[in-house]
Amino acid sequence: MPSLRVYRATDDLAREIAGRVVRFGLLIIGGLIMLVGLGLAFLPGHLGLPLLVVGLMIVLRNSFKARRQFVRMQRAHPKMVFPLRRLMRRDPEIVPVFWQQTLRVERVILKRRWRVLGKARRRWLRRRPAAA
Repeated sequence: MPSLRVYRATDDLAREIAGRVVRFGLLIIGGLIMLVGLGLAFLPGHLGLPLLVVGLMIVLRNSFKARRQFVRMQRAHPKMVFPLRRLMRRDPEIVPVFWQQTLRVERVILKRRWRVLGKARRRWLRRRPAAA
């Protein structure tokens, strides 16, 4: 009669194999979601970015290599990765991240005297009554 230790070893092995299969499946699903998000990123509208973030979250939670590479990229290019990290938080700051990225794009595309978003926001904040 086999001992209880043999059953536990086979149970542990089966659980480990099942965990690896599930993790690999989630990596594939996350990669597919990222590919769809990348395809939608070039279309009008903002459907691509949320899908990219969701796919990246799935991949980062299930791959040690991807997590290590993401940390390396964060250290090398913190300004590029910081908005993604803000969107991947438990309570994401969607509107501030969108506003910051819009201002960044405006700064890259337009000359200083043609930029209107930052100036309009400052004027709007000056006109607002103080909160009581």
